Amino acid sequence: MAGFETDAPVLEGWTHVYSGKVRDLYEPADPSITDRVLVVASDRISAYDFVLSSEIPDKGKVLTQLSLWWFEQLGVPHHVLSTDVPTEVAGRAMVCKKLTMYPIECIARGYLTGSGLKEYNASRTVCSLPLPDGLVDGSKLEPAIYTPSAKAEVGEHDENITYEQTVERVGAETAAELSRLTLQLYTRAEQIARERGIILADTKVEFGLDPASGTITLGDEVLTPDSSRFWDVDDYVPGRAQPSFDKQFVRDWLTSEASGWNQASGEQPPALPQDVIAKTRARYVEAYERLTGRTF
Repeated sequence: MAGFETDAPVLEGWTHVYSGKVRDLYEPADPSITDRVLVVASDRISAYDFVLSSEIPDKGKVLTQLSLWWFEQLGVPHHVLSTDVPTEVAGRAMVCKKLTMYPIECIARGYLTGSGLKEYNASRTVCSLPLPDGLVDGSKLEPAIYTPSAKAEVGEHDENITYEQTVERVGAETAAELSRLTLQLYTRAEQIARERGIILADTKVEFGLDPASGTITLGDEVLTPDSSRFWDVDDYVPGRAQPSFDKQFVRDWLTSEASGWNQASGEQPPALPQDVIAKTRARYVEAYERLTGRTF
């Protein structure tokens, strides 16, 4: 299994098997236990397909605790079995069912922005789906649309694919169910977020097959600032870029003259200044507190 090389912690009773951009994956050290994995969220942060040398304090805990809260709200089958985890990773790890993951990033878009906006401006489509004329950055899409992408290895871009290409990869029945579940989840989450003064513009989720039950099951993280675009209702103005509850401070600094980094160079980005780290941490914590109503 390819991945990103990290200094993942050594955990008693678990064997480290994989590291992604943000998460570390462990299997039970006891080879007779084959139905579960330990998913640990790190404080690593990625931008523009690079994992940065700087970390965001408490980011792993925010992502994990927010995901756990959302799993409770959504009422769909999910992969979490327990939060009884080693002390070293308490608060930022989950024991989860071992799923056979589908090679599809399931994306629901309720608003036009980001890469979807670029494609729309060029062709009046998003992932080959035709959209009406006259839309602008931040326009609400009614109904929300399902735009899958194919998973890429760490350091590579996920590739937008058509629904027909999803059918080729997973079969017609599974493709239809992934689309239905993604849009159902988005609709429910968008309503919950809006009640808390937050717009859920889009989100990316992943599903796998639970081999024990044969059920398509929600996996990975869900509805965090890393996987979703959250906007403040009070700041929302269609026709311009909306401030997000995510790593926008990091992206903005990296693309500013102050960083001295050229995105086209292919070189590793520089370390982040402390004020950018602090602002990014505060934005993640604010998203958690606004959505859950809990103090972090």
